[in-house]
Amino acid sequence: MFRHAFLTLLLIVPSLAVASDKHAAGTYLSDAQVSAVMAALPAPSAPGSAEDKADYAATDRAFADRSAADFDQARREEKFNAFDFAPVIGKGFQADKLPHVAALFKEAEQETKDAVDRSKNHWKRPRPCPPASDCASNPEKAAKKSFGYPSGHSSRATVDAVLLTQLFPQDADALMQHARDIGWRRVVKGVHTLQDIYAGRQFGQALATDMLASPAMQHDLAAARDELRAAGLAPKTP
Repeated sequence: MFRHAFLTLLLIVPSLAVASDKHAAGTYLSDAQVSAVMAALPAPSAPGSAEDKADYAATDRAFADRSAADFDQARREEKFNAFDFAPVIGKGFQADKLPHVAALFKEAEQETKDAVDRSKNHWKRPRPCPPASDCASNPEKAAKKSFGYPSGHSSRATVDAVLLTQLFPQDADALMQHARDIGWRRVVKGVHTLQDIYAGRQFGQALATDMLASPAMQHDLAAARDELRAAGLAPKTP
């Protein structure tokens, strides 16, 4: 019986080791890095404090003063990815034409989402609910949404922009502004506060910095640059 168990263990352990190595090779962030970034994020305002109330009130005003164009754009950005930065980069920047680039950002965005979800569930900060917004008319639907701090859109847009500047350094300022605009429109849409999106910027910047230290990320960036050159987008090497 012992011999059978031992032989079974010999078969299982190498398989687990291979699976673990395969998983680690394809990721950009370690659990320890995510934990450190979370720990460095400052706490949001104390619930019910004057600062907290002012933060939510700012969202109410932004929602009330929204322009139709900004609100429509915010709706279109409910789901977005790195290829929504094409207005900055150019029409040729399309996922179906750039599989290596698409794979890199799919992984980075998923890891960012996972880190954001962990942080949101730690702080449990309620989202805003401006008068006449969707959450005010449908509180049951609103209650199913994730918490607000930090903003996932702001975090992911910042990660996308930082990584894109590695591929298109000549567009760095415009890329970062585009990321800030995505975050701001979450306030316009009435689903985040200013603190939420500012925290997202800080969170995303830190996550992207750690990602860039990853050998897996550097390998994938090299493949992405080659693919972009072959597609005629000719990014400059940072």
